[in-house]
Amino acid sequence: MELEFYHYLIIIIGSATAGFINTLAGNGSAITLTILTEVLQLPGNMANATNRVGIVFQSSASTFAFYKNGKLDVKNNWQPILFISIGAIAGIFLAIWVSNEQFKQVFRFMMVFMLFAILIKPKRWLQKTDPNKKMNPWIGIPLFLGLGFYGGFIQMGMGVMFLIVMVLVAKNNIIDANVLKSFIVALYTIVAIAIFHWQGLIDWKIGGLMAIGQTAGGWWTAQFASKYPSADLWAYRVLIVVVIGAILNMFGFFTWIGQLF
Repeated sequence: MELEFYHYLIIIIGSATAGFINTLAGNGSAITLTILTEVLQLPGNMANATNRVGIVFQSSASTFAFYKNGKLDVKNNWQPILFISIGAIAGIFLAIWVSNEQFKQVFRFMMVFMLFAILIKPKRWLQKTDPNKKMNPWIGIPLFLGLGFYGGFIQMGMGVMFLIVMVLVAKNNIIDANVLKSFIVALYTIVAIAIFHWQGLIDWKIGGLMAIGQTAGGWWTAQFASKYPSADLWAYRVLIVVVIGAILNMFGFFTWIGQLF
């Protein structure tokens, strides 16, 4: 389609907001995928593929900002990095052949579960990471493979599920979990883009515009999260707001409000 001026505004502002949300919490793809499918009218599989362009630039910018501020620890997190990446590659290949539209119907109920998981132990999200705490591989490896598979397949909501696993199960602080999330997502999304491009599923013009907004949003947020003393508290608050907003949207609350006015 031919892009109008207002399309550019929606893409840049929406993708910058998504970059902020993805870096501090997760589920920013709910914004970008809505823009791609509802505003720009891309088919589902092409929207899913094009969405990854902004994600890889945003995740890379966030990771670099975290790294520059001494927040990235690859050595002690090789298990999630390795097994999430393996699972993601399998999910990416599935996404080429299978539509994820039906899965989105199930996703709304998953978001309700996520909200309960986030609210159950609020203090756990603000505790410091214990570098000596090692996750049981019989629990960790299946969780990481499943998490990666989901992220490779659909991506939307991956960040929220990643934080739940890394904070509540692996006992990481929410900021440390976000750092690791940015790094891992950047790694497997590079592979995703190569595969989706090979299949001719990426609109590079739209993807490039989204990359500009998401990179700016991700970089600024990573700088904030690295330096601000209460960043973990704000990340937790944003995570709750994002999940509640996603639930209300998926159950048609905002559509209903719009019809009233």
